[in-house]
Amino acid sequence: MDDMNVPIPNGPLPEDKEKNVETSDIRFCKFCGSKIPKDAVICTSCGRQVEELKVSSSVSQPIIINNTNTNTNNNNNNTGGYVNPKNKWVALILCFFFGCLGIHKFYEGKILLGIIYLLTMGICGIGVFIDFIVLLFKPNPYY
Repeated sequence: MDDMNVPIPNGPLPEDKEKNVETSDIRFCKFCGSKIPKDAVICTSCGRQVEELKVSSSVSQPIIINNTNTNTNNNNNNTGGYVNPKNKWVALILCFFFGCLGIHKFYEGKILLGIIYLLTMGICGIGVFIDFIVLLFKPNPYY
């Protein structure tokens, strides 16, 4: 006898009549053959996935990644827009020849320090020496 070719009845199965469940509300797992609800994605008996997950329409849209950086850094000069750049070499020459009078401090716009250098002869020459070394290592132009 050929048991594999037995047709499945279209109506409710005999055991389903007792539960008042129609066959349109159930289906069979393709892996283990047990009954599962019609809208089930995972079999309740074997735990395997019986249906593909539905993908929302927002995921199907292409993802666009824009990695261009259009930001500009305007904080390079630290001037605040109020101070003119000073030439390193002019300040160095003024410090060398007129350091005891504080002329290089007046050139830099530091009027109070220029007056102090003028009254103390460049803070006894030590301030002039320190300023000369500092000016050597400043960038040109400096602010």
